[in-house]
Amino acid sequence: MVKRSLRASLTGIQQAKRAFALKGWTQENLAAEVNLKTRQPIWRFFTGQPVDRQFFMEICSILDLEWRYIAIDPPAEFPDPGEGSRETLLDIDELVKEVRSQHHDTIENQCGILQLLDINRPVSLDDIYVDVNILEELTSQQQLEITDLQNLELTEFDRVGLGAVEQKQISGMQAVETYLKLRVLGKPGVGKTTFIKHLAIQCIRGEFAADHVPIFISLRDFAAESNRNGDFKLLDYIHQILLLSDLSSPSTLETLLKVGRVLLLMDGMDEVLNQDISAVLREIRKFSDQYHRNRFVVTCRTAAQTLQLRGFTDVEIAPFTQEQIATFAQKWFVALTKTTAQAGQEQSAQFIHKLNFPENWQFRQLVTTPLFLHLACWVFQGQDKFPTKRAEFYKQGLDLLLGKWDEAKGVERDDAYRGFLLPQKLRLLSQLAAVTFEQGQYFFEQRTIEQYIGDYLQNLPGAALAPEELQLESEAMLKAIEAQHGLLIERARGIFSFSYLVFQEYFTARKIVATHNLQALEQALGGLVSHITDSHWREVFLLTAAMLRSADGLIQLMKQQIDALISQDPYLQDFLIWASQKSQTLPTEPKLATTRAFYLALAQNSPVADHFALASTLDQGILLDAALENLLQEFANHHSQDFAYINACSQTLNNILVIVLDAGFYKSLQQLRDQLPSPYQNQEWLQDWWQKNYADWLERLSTTITHYRNIHHPWQFTSEQEQMLQRYYNANQLLIDCLNSNCEVTAAIRKEIETTLLLPQQELEDREWQGN
Repeated sequence: MVKRSLRASLTGIQQAKRAFALKGWTQENLAAEVNLKTRQPIWRFFTGQPVDRQFFMEICSILDLEWRYIAIDPPAEFPDPGEGSRETLLDIDELVKEVRSQHHDTIENQCGILQLLDINRPVSLDDIYVDVNILEELTSQQQLEITDLQNLELTEFDRVGLGAVEQKQISGMQAVETYLKLRVLGKPGVGKTTFIKHLAIQCIRGEFAADHVPIFISLRDFAAESNRNGDFKLLDYIHQILLLSDLSSPSTLETLLKVGRVLLLMDGMDEVLNQDISAVLREIRKFSDQYHRNRFVVTCRTAAQTLQLRGFTDVEIAPFTQEQIATFAQKWFVALTKTTAQAGQEQSAQFIHKLNFPENWQFRQLVTTPLFLHLACWVFQGQDKFPTKRAEFYKQGLDLLLGKWDEAKGVERDDAYRGFLLPQKLRLLSQLAAVTFEQGQYFFEQRTIEQYIGDYLQNLPGAALAPEELQLESEAMLKAIEAQHGLLIERARGIFSFSYLVFQEYFTARKIVATHNLQALEQALGGLVSHITDSHWREVFLLTAAMLRSADGLIQLMKQQIDALISQDPYLQDFLIWASQKSQTLPTEPKLATTRAFYLALAQNSPVADHFALASTLDQGILLDAALENLLQEFANHHSQDFAYINACSQTLNNILVIVLDAGFYKSLQQLRDQLPSPYQNQEWLQDWWQKNYADWLERLSTTITHYRNIHHPWQFTSEQEQMLQRYYNANQLLIDCLNSNCEVTAAIRKEIETTLLLPQQELEDREWQGN
């Protein structure tokens, strides 16, 4: 006999509680929805106690849950209300099998093949798909203050969790199994369409919801067809789809829908034109209410989430994790390589290896979505490296978001830009980026960015909008930029930012480069170099240098600004004079600027590897000085009064003597080495020598090194001077990075910069006076 009650499993209770919390109801509310006079059955349901099967199934239906996944050991022959007898159920199972068999090829053809951008052949979904993760709480609905976001590190800017604010993620399949009616949101190119096509394939192959018939619908196509027919009827449209599978009987579809055996996958709610969206939403609501026992999944861009669907649970596709990026890259290179699968795996390994280089952190921020990860793989495949000119890569990414992505999919968007063409959109976005970046605003309140948009609109030729009209148009334009291109996104409730920091930096640089005349360009470049010591502007400098037709003017302005940083400090100028003089006394002739950079770094209080980045060309003399400086640092910082330490110091002096060429210096060092205690002496003798002789011995060693090598001078910088030197050094590093970024700089300017790098002010003036 079929049992009359059901109990929820522990997993089922957790899913039900999550769905119940999203409703925001009390148990009394839920009881009323199920037409119960008391909340006792509701309480029993959530505590895992037996509940009348009809009430159990109704509760699951109201919570958009599949009762078979919630109950403990649901009987296979258990009929849904209205399904009839066990024989009827068996007939339904046979019908589902028959329809699935006939519909199999249609689904495989609709969903099993992808056409990737710039790839001239179709790609199997199985060969490229990577499982996605889901955020159950929408990031744009977070209640955060803008002050919580402004202090984020730049490398954390693009994290959906916004720094320390982490969000729980579940697998995409788990989300679909949990909620009967699901709306999947996400930014452009995050993989929404690919995800539900994967669901269709998994379903038709029996690996998910094997007792359902998957039906895939493009809502854009549904709206277009409905316009031609003059009526928006999902039932009729689905029937037309099934006709492709030789399923001509309308009663078959009606039967499957009534017993809840359809998985309806509807793609691209945001792609429906404004003139049709109300009718489409109305039909989806009506259809999902009438056939509520079925499974529904709809995709939509996050910015269009205001298009509400009653009874649907909104979730958001999370950015790719490092593991997902690696999996996608491996699949991409294996599937699309022109050689062997092994070669594809090797190239994907190189891709991930180089992606993790410190200088490629900007690329790592972008490739958390399949769209940009595909673009990065495509660019990398040609050269086995990431482009040195990142500006070109960013331009390709922006071309995708600003139109090419929609064009490739055949999507027509509503014109909410007052007829703006692409160049006008670029100018608007460049203006928004520049004004916010200049003020250090990476995150901005909605009213602030709308005001900036309004300021731009007011300055357009022929603009004559009343304040109320301007406000409405600014708000509409912000939503259009967010929905159509995903370039501005709502990070938390009422708080916006550019979707990727690199795009804000790129548009800021573009605003500078696109200045309309020479005088204005010089003024814009002058404004840029005023930020020479601000690390937040580093990428803007590099992008601007790369985008200029000639970077000579920028490079020269940077050099002038850098030299002026410490030109008024006599002590720091003496420091530069010493470095210049020291670099000119070497027996070989490396680049003088490189040598000066080495000695400036060497003489700082705590020399570390980063300080030597400019001094990559070393000769024997510099190696000797480095070894001597390290030896003195060792003696100054360690005072181990044991023979092992003394023996190690003696051995170091022996190694140094090997590369000493000056006879007087060699003899002096040899004498100092011989004055160290012998390891054959006892510990008491060593300690006595240490107390009486060590300080004097170390002073004579330091004096000898200073006399013969002109290093280890007792520079005493104030904390302010140390900070100024660090800024000066970092700015010079930025200047060299710009020169090495394949920017367009004439040979004469490049030589001038390299020759005069790190010179004291007096020497710079002497060279200018002499015309060098």
